[in-house]
Amino acid sequence: MKKNILSIVLFLVFTTQTFSHAGHYTNSNSLEYELFRNNKSIGYHNFKFERKADYLKVQSVIKFKITKLGVDLYKYDATSEEVYKKNQLTKFSSKTYQNKKIKNTQINYDEKKEELIITGSENQLYSPKEYPVGTWWNHEIVQAKAQISAISGRIIEQKVSFLGKENLNLYGKTYEALRFNFSSSDENLPENKKINTDVWYDEKTKIWLKAAFNKTGYWEYRLKESN
Repeated sequence: MKKNILSIVLFLVFTTQTFSHAGHYTNSNSLEYELFRNNKSIGYHNFKFERKADYLKVQSVIKFKITKLGVDLYKYDATSEEVYKKNQLTKFSSKTYQNKKIKNTQINYDEKKEELIITGSENQLYSPKEYPVGTWWNHEIVQAKAQISAISGRIIEQKVSFLGKENLNLYGKTYEALRFNFSSSDENLPENKKINTDVWYDEKTKIWLKAAFNKTGYWEYRLKESN
């Protein structure tokens, strides 16, 4: 019972802090993650941050490949750019190469209607302005009722559970981390459309430290460098 109460208190403290510091996002200029599948390094996911007054631009690059006996079975290469003004997402674009398939997503903010217009590979959607893109670096995602897929642009309704506080060791550094689980709240979705991901954030800085999920293997993103 005490553990459950502590978890609720920590969750409330965390989400209150993220809301009140929505304009800061992170103090890092760059974040570099190593990507693992079944505990084998297969690629990377890197972010760069550019700030000016109330303007923030976030660029990301992710590359990985799965090989067997020297043969490339799967290649993934994606780039994206997020633009925020006065803490509001105003533009997003991504291009994803999955083997021979290409997916593009564009998001623009309609100031008059105060909503996001999403043009993805699947269709065009309209989203409340509060829904974040599911790129994990933005800790405010723990408060959101839904996230927007950075690959396809589809809206993923989510349930967020606070799993507790733990010490996390990454590349010789120890972090006091808060662990959350993100899962699809729509049980009728096909399994390949559902999310079920554990994400760790640094308790003090709110930097994204790690993500882990099972999907045709066990995957992990681990923070390697923060500058």
